[in-house]
Amino acid sequence: MATVTSAALTIPSFTGLKAGATAAKLSSVAKVAASPVPRVGIKASIKDVGVAVAATAASAILASNALALEVLLGADDASLVFVPSEFSVSPGEKIVFKNNAGFPHNVVFDEDEIPAGVDASKISMAEEDLLNAKGEIYAVTLTEKGSYSFYCYPHRGAGMVGKVTVN
Repeated sequence: MATVTSAALTIPSFTGLKAGATAAKLSSVAKVAASPVPRVGIKASIKDVGVAVAATAASAILASNALALEVLLGADDASLVFVPSEFSVSPGEKIVFKNNAGFPHNVVFDEDEIPAGVDASKISMAEEDLLNAKGEIYAVTLTEKGSYSFYCYPHRGAGMVGKVTVN
């Protein structure tokens, strides 16, 4: 931040200059003192404030998406697995399950292998709901600390299971 201090500023006076003016006329000066305290004015319309609020909100949304963990449904070689199959997240961190290969897939949390008091139906896809195309996603946010086991209903028998620990 710049600091403004009192200072004298010399500005040459050019009034009455003519071609061939003498050195005496050129030597006249005016002195101006700088104000010791800068004056700052802020003018913003409601529209300007609204734009600033919208930009801040968009930044927050982008930042929160950056904090999401992505789990692929099906490996690149089409094997029926979650990639990664075991991971940890913080409470409230978003987990995005993304269809990759070997679909259709879904994400179902095992009601017998989640923390007590958590309703598996509220964090799971229904067994009949499927992600049928590459890139389709299912997102969930887990808030209770503990261990959660999950599986893909159509491929559970093939070993498509996973585990997340919320620290």
